[in-house]
Amino acid sequence: MAALLEVKRLEKRFGGLKAISELSFSVPERMIFSIIGPNGAGKTTLFNLLTNIYRPSSGSILFKGKDITSLPPFKIARLGISRTFQNLQVFLNMNVIENVMVGCHLRSKSGLIASALRLPSVIKEERDVKQMALESLKFCGLSDYANRPAGGLPYGILKKLEVARAIAAKPKLLLMDEPAAGLNDTETAELCQLIKRICDSGITVLLVEHNMSLIMEISQRVLVLNYGRLLAEGPPEEIQKNPEVIAAYLGQG
Repeated sequence: MAALLEVKRLEKRFGGLKAISELSFSVPERMIFSIIGPNGAGKTTLFNLLTNIYRPSSGSILFKGKDITSLPPFKIARLGISRTFQNLQVFLNMNVIENVMVGCHLRSKSGLIASALRLPSVIKEERDVKQMALESLKFCGLSDYANRPAGGLPYGILKKLEVARAIAAKPKLLLMDEPAAGLNDTETAELCQLIKRICDSGITVLLVEHNMSLIMEISQRVLVLNYGRLLAEGPPEEIQKNPEVIAAYLGQG
């Protein structure tokens, strides 16, 4: 299976602290690939490196065979990498469909002058963007919320809204940072099905999550981080039986 994402000997140092150390792995296409580890293991730091919010101290990141290590975040997004965040990044002063349309505008081609003059091409593009946003909302089960203000909506709906905005950009790779955090059992079950549908639609999912039941149910491959280093990698059933993983993360040690 072809690798969509390749990480090679990646390191990130903050002063004398190595948050990520000599990390190498690859993510095949059309897979739910999960990363686990306790707080401080380097999971969110890794996501920040993959999207160039942080610059690596050394190592390289390849996406579809292209070195993206030094690319600015907006160019990485345009290549096909979207992200959801550990803390909600929703515009509460906008309604639901406007939030999703922000994600669609990543694909916008109209320039400033054309937009100011309201040329026919701009009007058509806006219609297309709205349609893409509606399709993304429908995919996430949020059609009924399209014109509702985002402010005041339940937390579980806002989490889905962030996912809808991320997939509206038509990514090849979706990074999901603890999407189940703060959700109840029903909302987590719905999220689980949504992530499966996203993968089935052809989007590769790179998932960071503390909910081990969710991880073991939906992942095809799991990588375990320990203080920024690779501790183990393999199918979920293999990870569950790994003595080092059990000692470090499942309560024995």
